Amino acid sequence: MNPSLNLSDFLAPGVDADEVPELAALASARPLLDAFITLFRGTEAEVLMRLLVLREIGQEAEVPRWSPDALRARFAYLDPVKLETVLKRLRDNALLAIGEDGQYALSDIGRNAVAALAMLLRFGDEEDAELGFLTAQLAGLQAVGGVTAESLGHLLSKLTDLTWHFEEAIASGSEFRILDARRRLSANGRWLERGTDILNKLLAEPDADFELARVAQRIGLAQSRLARADASFQRALNKIEAQRVTLGSSGISSSDVAAWLRRLDGATLAGLAMGCTAAVPELPLLAGGHELLDRAESALGGEAAQNATDATLPPPDATPVDAAPETEDLAMLEHFTHRLDALPGARPLHQVVAGGGFAPASYRLSLLALLADGEDASPVDGPVGAFMRLPLDVHFGDELVTVGEDEIAAINTGEVIPRVPRPPRAPAPLTHS
Repeated sequence: MNPSLNLSDFLAPGVDADEVPELAALASARPLLDAFITLFRGTEAEVLMRLLVLREIGQEAEVPRWSPDALRARFAYLDPVKLETVLKRLRDNALLAIGEDGQYALSDIGRNAVAALAMLLRFGDEEDAELGFLTAQLAGLQAVGGVTAESLGHLLSKLTDLTWHFEEAIASGSEFRILDARRRLSANGRWLERGTDILNKLLAEPDADFELARVAQRIGLAQSRLARADASFQRALNKIEAQRVTLGSSGISSSDVAAWLRRLDGATLAGLAMGCTAAVPELPLLAGGHELLDRAESALGGEAAQNATDATLPPPDATPVDAAPETEDLAMLEHFTHRLDALPGARPLHQVVAGGGFAPASYRLSLLALLADGEDASPVDGPVGAFMRLPLDVHFGDELVTVGEDEIAAINTGEVIPRVPRPPRAPAPLTHS
């Protein structure tokens, strides 16, 4: 950092640089910042040459010291004057060190810069270099016990940015954007898994800092959203698949055509579009002022409203009042209610429901199941309510009893028991007519 830099030019009037605590960390790291300024200031060609020389010098691990003649031989493909300029720039800004024997070697700051650059360059094209770098950096900090809330915040910011990118791809409805986002998620799967392992170890520490734990939990939520993104991608692709059109019996779909068009350059696309569009001709005005005036007078005079078609609905037809609504036939229910009401004592289940064949017996058995629900579950009035208020208890067993008559082969054991036994009825007296 240039020591002559006047920070007051960037600060508001009346604010001193010492009053901004955020500048303290940057001011204390001036040697490191000077190293990066040296590497990346200037034209693109100058930056590439400095990085090239610095990386090649740092790659010699067995003999990390270089004589001037060895450097000239190593970089014989560079102009000698330009090489000397690059070496001088790196040496003057403490990226290269010269020993008492006149040999070159990387300084500590230069080696750190080369190591950071090598880590960024090692990630594949499909992988997210930033996510991989941040996760690897976090793993290294955890190994030495130096994880900070700031380093976790960088990872959280990246995960949030990825979530936003994936949501935008789904909202676009573009099949190609969704597929690209899905490939990006799949390529970074190992970094997401590695980040999860780091967070699990970090949260498992009982004496973890509160701020670290808070940011780590937010990272876990962000990773959970990313883990569900693949299912969201599949749902969006299923919707697109339902709308895909196949061109006749050729087997070519609209997606195939769109993918082919995406591979063409602008000139080819413009050639395909030639003759496909036509300009709309400007039609001359066929009505003069007098005709327009006549039309306006008729509209203002209400003539158009008088000639409008009557669109009102016809009056409703009178509904016959003697049409009786259909009612459910409850004769069997009422007859069964009278039978049970006159039941003198406990009777087996098959004797109570039998009669008339299998269908009526099934109907009576279903009615007994309603009766077993209890009196409190009965309606207020009606034939069904009268049936369910009968003072009877129904007990169903788990075994089967053979019947063999009236279309019934077997039925569950059970009994229908009146709650208050009734005295036997006296025979009716005989009368003479």
